[in-house]
Amino acid sequence: MRLSRFIASALIALSSSAAFAETDIRFALDWRFEGPATPFFVAIDKGYYEAEGLNVTIDPGASSVEPINRVATDTYQMGFADINSLIKYRDNPQNPPVKAVMMVYDAPAFSIVTLKDKGINKPKDLEGKILGAPAPDGAYAQWPIFVDANGIDASKVQIENIGFPVREPMLAQGRVDAITGFWFSSFMNLKANGVKDEDIVVMLLADYGVDLYGNAIMANPEFAKNNPEAVKGFLRATIKGIQDTINDPEASIDSLMKRNAIANRDVELQRLKMALERNFVTPDVKANGLGAIDKARMDKAIDQIGLTFDYTNKPTTEEIFTAEYLPPKEERMVK
Repeated sequence: MRLSRFIASALIALSSSAAFAETDIRFALDWRFEGPATPFFVAIDKGYYEAEGLNVTIDPGASSVEPINRVATDTYQMGFADINSLIKYRDNPQNPPVKAVMMVYDAPAFSIVTLKDKGINKPKDLEGKILGAPAPDGAYAQWPIFVDANGIDASKVQIENIGFPVREPMLAQGRVDAITGFWFSSFMNLKANGVKDEDIVVMLLADYGVDLYGNAIMANPEFAKNNPEAVKGFLRATIKGIQDTINDPEASIDSLMKRNAIANRDVELQRLKMALERNFVTPDVKANGLGAIDKARMDKAIDQIGLTFDYTNKPTTEEIFTAEYLPPKEERMVK
């Protein structure tokens, strides 16, 4: 009898341990630990991932394209990357069928940034100018769409391939007339190079006919298939982190700062607020909640990408994005 009770107790302990076993998720960011990444760290610090049975680790990236390959190879189970780059990636049927599972930047951060004294106030003003653009830059990848939408004579714009680290310094020094980039990063980097706010001119591509989505959370297909509840839990926790960050960015930025000792708090807070205002929270997000997409808009985006890329196996919206892991709309609303 005593042995039976011992065996029963052991079985209960084992089942309890299994129930609380955490699923490991390596998450790849698109860029460094800067303001817009704050919600993911808030979700860690407030225990939202842990409450979902997840052990989440987050690593920085070098571009908004890089996480796609990291996720495809299962080096990282999930990642944060440019959905427009995913569209091109999925054109090759030999590539793993990576899908986006949650939209984060409902409006892309793609922009052309210039200085007031350059006299560039509208897209056509770029003619006769030098545009500094890193070849792998996600914003520069949309240049043909921007050109087509605004009737720019691209032959009159000199494109100079420059590195990410020197992009804003070259503009500040007058060595190029404008640059491509994520607007909140370029804006703050120019300020760090001594440029005044009022001297910075930003043209968001979304305001000039580039009707695309931006960065989304993506999942490795095998991981998602075998761990659907983990993916759902990750999205639930991340949404809570975003909601908390929207409601109190001043407190939320502390989660970012403790992981980036050399960052300037005021700079990263401003960068975060800029991203929240123009990229995270749009009229569509206010009406329909975080994370989802509009199929007609995504269909159009896939068509627009065709201006930058010759499709051989054009993907469908259903191959690019799935909402099956998202929580109900009422849990995704911004307050």
